[in-house]
Amino acid sequence: MNTRIPPLPDALGSAHSLAQSERQRVLRNTYWMLALSLAPTVLGAWLGVVTGITRSLHGGLGLLVFFGIAYGFIWGIEKNKNSSTGVAILLGFTFFMGLMLSRLIATVLGLKNGPELVITAFGGTAGVFFAMATLATVIKRNLSGLGQWLFAGALVLIAGSIINVFVGSTAVMMAISTAAIAIFSAFMLYDLKRVIDGGETNYIRATLALYLDLINVFQALLALLGIFGGERD
Repeated sequence: MNTRIPPLPDALGSAHSLAQSERQRVLRNTYWMLALSLAPTVLGAWLGVVTGITRSLHGGLGLLVFFGIAYGFIWGIEKNKNSSTGVAILLGFTFFMGLMLSRLIATVLGLKNGPELVITAFGGTAGVFFAMATLATVIKRNLSGLGQWLFAGALVLIAGSIINVFVGSTAVMMAISTAAIAIFSAFMLYDLKRVIDGGETNYIRATLALYLDLINVFQALLALLGIFGGERD
């Protein structure tokens, strides 16, 4: 027979090289898709601020509309994560999230230094992302065990946010926003590490996870800046 079985080290090396190449491809596509997803978000936020279309969505009604539509989008993305339809639904979701953000952005823009606060929140979010991306490439430890704790923390934040919609406490909002920055920054590290380690192989799903991390950090930062740094006429 002319067939030759390669030495085991060569075969293992080749398999490792292919796996590494696939991880880099998923990471690269995730970064590109994440950057692209910001365009519909900005468009949605701008449209919401200009038209005030989401101004009436507050209290219990606002929560029902938000969670109903958001989880409908997330379900659609998961169902179509292996096709171009998933990309279209993801971009539609980011546009919707921009609309939902517009109420907070419009409130902050109503402050004397509102535009500066929005820019600062955006820059701070970008800084957190680049810091977590750098850490994800440096840390060698497996962070898979961190996921369940972060998920539990996120559930507590959601419950606290829902309660505060009806309570309206500024102190509680400050505490929730501070905790959200910490939890979703850690989620960024966790989600990026999953892609780098090969735990996440679908770039659409990876983009969705990182997008949610980013949007939550941005929203929390903007809320805190509005409370502490807002200048009123």
